[in-house]
Amino acid sequence: MITPVAATVPRGVRLGYGVGSFCTATVNAVPGLLLLYYMTNFLAVPAWLAGVVVTAPKVWDLVINPLVGRWSDRTVSRWGPRRPWLLAGACTLPAAFFLVFAGPPLTGVPAAAYVAVCFLATATAYALFEVPYKAMPGEMTHDYHERTSLLQWRMVFIGVATAISGVLAPAIATGEGEHGTLGSYRTMALTIAVILLLAMLGSFFGTARAPMTGAPEADRGDWREQLAAIRGNRPFLWLTVLACTQMLAVSMMLAAAPYFATYTIGDPKATQTLFAALVGPILLTMPLWVRLAKRFDKRGAMVLAASLFAAGTAAAMATPLFGALWAHVTILFVGVGYAGLQLLQFSMLADVIAVDAAETGKRRAGVLTGLWTAIESGVSSFGALIFGVVLSLGGFVESQPDAPVRQPDSAVTAVLIGQTTIPALIILASVLVTLKYRLTPPAAPPADS
Repeated sequence: MITPVAATVPRGVRLGYGVGSFCTATVNAVPGLLLLYYMTNFLAVPAWLAGVVVTAPKVWDLVINPLVGRWSDRTVSRWGPRRPWLLAGACTLPAAFFLVFAGPPLTGVPAAAYVAVCFLATATAYALFEVPYKAMPGEMTHDYHERTSLLQWRMVFIGVATAISGVLAPAIATGEGEHGTLGSYRTMALTIAVILLLAMLGSFFGTARAPMTGAPEADRGDWREQLAAIRGNRPFLWLTVLACTQMLAVSMMLAAAPYFATYTIGDPKATQTLFAALVGPILLTMPLWVRLAKRFDKRGAMVLAASLFAAGTAAAMATPLFGALWAHVTILFVGVGYAGLQLLQFSMLADVIAVDAAETGKRRAGVLTGLWTAIESGVSSFGALIFGVVLSLGGFVESQPDAPVRQPDSAVTAVLIGQTTIPALIILASVLVTLKYRLTPPAAPPADS
């Protein structure tokens, strides 16, 4: 159902939309945080191969995400073009996610093959929900700053979901034994799958009265025509490069976090408190970032957010000298910057979608979102692969829980570099990319108009 456009999106719709972020945040964070470690330390998969497994299914996003976006643009139903796809994702994603961590009696290459197949199914189901979901804010309101305010609610839910992913999920996974067991990972996966199901259904029902401002006519051009038009959309292209750069750094830090907690801090359970330090600012700083975006425009606020992220990450290099407390304080600074990055990325994407619809008179939010999500996801997935390669170069030795090994000093150094130095350099590069993004608020009409 398409309802009349409202200047301000109703609170109930904001809540209904925001709760869907439990899906988007959790599916990215839990595998990003635990999957590489799970394969190398529980399934005896070599680090480089585990990195390939985490990366390869994400490359599939380059195919499936644009397809889902195109299909959702052309969907005609009493539920609107996006919501049927939210329901399809809710019916498939939780089961696929659970199977990734089901832990069959396999090790080495067979285990890697099993996880790869399940992770591919998860990526496909995730696309059914994620692409239409991200396309919706650009169609809910015409107002430049209202879109940031709307997405502020989404970010609060992302903060809660990330806390669940980074605190609850590792707590369950490591709840049995010193480092956890295959059984504890299964329990974690089942718990997260239930949360995903409830959140996705909540978003489907909660957006039933969402206003729709997008052009009613879908873009019926073929792929060649659509891609040609998108290539001329400079704000979209630079925003995509910006998001890819930033999320590559974030994904590498997520993959490194359990290793950083285990081998740098010396406490595997520190993964939970580090994540609490990372996501706490998301819950507390959203109003601040909304004000900064209005004060300095979104581009200026993005530069500030990336700079805070880079400063915190670089400072974490001194953890071996100053200890666990220092690590948590630096990650807290990273979290403040990360909160801004997340809010501003999605607000900018909604702006690009709204401007494209206004200029072309076509509904292609799904195509734009599908391409953006696919490229961002594909590039960011290389974070785990890069970190896996760094571990291999450092001489990291894979193991199983019943046969732990002592890592060489070179592997411990590789963990520190992969958690701090490389992500800091990547995120600094995103500051330069931000300066190429030119979309600004529309000019106010003359006073006598």
